[in-house]
Amino acid sequence: MTTRTPVIITIDGPAGTGKSTVAHLLARRLGLEVLDTGAMYRAVSLIVIEEGLDPTDGPAVAAAVRRRDLHFDWTADPPRIMLEDRDVGERIRDMDVSGIVSIVAARSEVREVLVALQREIAARHPRLVTEGRDQGSAVFPDAPVRFFLDADAEVRAERRIAQLTESGRAVDAAGVLDDIERRDTLDTSRRDGPLIRPRGAITIDTGPLSIDLVVDLMERTVRREIAGFADPDAADETDADGDDAA
Repeated sequence: MTTRTPVIITIDGPAGTGKSTVAHLLARRLGLEVLDTGAMYRAVSLIVIEEGLDPTDGPAVAAAVRRRDLHFDWTADPPRIMLEDRDVGERIRDMDVSGIVSIVAARSEVREVLVALQREIAARHPRLVTEGRDQGSAVFPDAPVRFFLDADAEVRAERRIAQLTESGRAVDAAGVLDDIERRDTLDTSRRDGPLIRPRGAITIDTGPLSIDLVVDLMERTVRREIAGFADPDAADETDADGDDAA
């Protein structure tokens, strides 16, 4: 049985912890939609590159976002991030975008625009798993279940290198690790919407765990914490084991 009432589940954490992958898998298991807010900030960074803007010029970047039609195509599964009529999902993973996304995301004017857009999306799609850097701390602080994923920087760099290699991109291994560590510093030190562990969030170290184990843990937690998501079979297993710790 799955509840049909509105529900938002947030997943926050630094780059490379697997947020996007587990968000999509968890949403599929629970019959929810998924919002990749990191893709939104990456798409804004692509706008900066294409329009030759200074990534530190918050007002100019925010004005450009308002001019451009940045949206998701919700007919696709998973939803595709679009600029006008162009699917930019692959392009925004390139290193030139990665190199400025934390700078762009630190601009308060940009965050104001995108946070408003994220809340508008949630109003239209009220059954969401949403992932990013500040979803449980700033955008949806009242979400009934909030997760914080973490892993050592070296582990996250290895994952990013594997992802880039699999997609056929050239990889500078040292550069990938430097980029992740630099983004961590920028994300945690910015004034608006910094990367923090939201109070009351469930922290999961994804380093030693497979994707399936992470999603299993998150699914059990949601089914336990949110009325209407309870799985009778899972409840029987929990009773038999005597524990279902998150």
